[in-house]
Amino acid sequence: VSPWDIALCATGTAVAGENALVLAVLFYTPSLRAPMFLLIGSLALADLLAGLGLVANFAVRYLLRPPSEAAELGAAGLLLAAFSASVCSLLAITVDRYLSLYNALTYHSERTLGFTCAMVLLMWLLCLGVGLLPLLGWNCLRDQSACSILRPVTKDNAAVLAVTFLLLFALMMQLYLQICKIAFRHAQQIAVQHQFIATAQATSTRKGLSTLSLILGTFALCWIPFAIYSLVADSSYPVVYTYSLALPATCNSLINPIIYAFRNPDIQKSLWLACCGCIPSTFSSRPRTSSDV
Repeated sequence: VSPWDIALCATGTAVAGENALVLAVLFYTPSLRAPMFLLIGSLALADLLAGLGLVANFAVRYLLRPPSEAAELGAAGLLLAAFSASVCSLLAITVDRYLSLYNALTYHSERTLGFTCAMVLLMWLLCLGVGLLPLLGWNCLRDQSACSILRPVTKDNAAVLAVTFLLLFALMMQLYLQICKIAFRHAQQIAVQHQFIATAQATSTRKGLSTLSLILGTFALCWIPFAIYSLVADSSYPVVYTYSLALPATCNSLINPIIYAFRNPDIQKSLWLACCGCIPSTFSSRPRTSSDV
C-alpha cells in the first residue's frame, strides 16, 4: 500500500468529518437559513463528498478484489463532481460577497433564499454532469497512452479542466480585489463620519488585506501548482510528483471550513451553544465592519 494513498485516505476522512460538522450546525440551527449560509452549506457538502471520494478511491484501489472498472470510474466521477462543486461554491460565495457590498441597499430584498437555492441546484447539476463524464466514455481505460496524471481522465480532458480552473481563479481574484476596494471605501466613509480617519482606515485596511491574503493565498497555494502540473504533465511523469501536488490540493477542502465557516461569528455561536450550552461575552460586543469580507 502506497504511503501517499494512505495519506490521501486519512485526509479524506478528516475532510469528511470536519465538513459533516459544518453541515450539522447549519442543519440544526434555524437562524442559519440566509443565502450566505446556504452557499457555505453547498461548499461543505462538496468538500464532504470530496473526502468520501478520496476514501472510496482508496477502497476501490486496495480493497476491491477483483478490480472493477465501473467502481474505478464511479470513484473518479465522484471526485470530479465534488471538487468541481467545491470550486464553483467558492466562486458563488465570492460573487455573493461582492453583491452584498456592491448592492448593499437592495441586496437583502433581491437575493432571496429561493433564488439562491435555484442557482445552487443549477450549479450542482452542472458539476454532476462533469462527474458523469468518465462513466459516459471520457476515460482512458482502453488506451493507457491517452491517460493524464488524473487517471482515468484523458490528457485532453485534464487540460480542459485545468484551464477552466485557472480562469475561475482569475475571476475570483478580480472579484476579491473589487470587494476590497468597496470595503475600504466604506471603512473610509465610516471613519470620516466618526472623525477617526487614520485609525479606522488603517484598521480596516489591515483586516481587509489579511482576509484577502488568507482566502486567495490558501486557494492558490493548494490548487495552482496541481492545476498547472496537470496541464503540462502526462501519465509518463513520476507518480510521486502527482501525489506531492494532489495532497495539498485535497487539503484545501480541510481548510475551507476554517476560512468560510468556523470564522463566521454566527456559526461560532452555534458551535459554542452545541458544545457547552453558552456563548462567550466577547461575541455580543464584537463589532461587524465593512472589512469583514
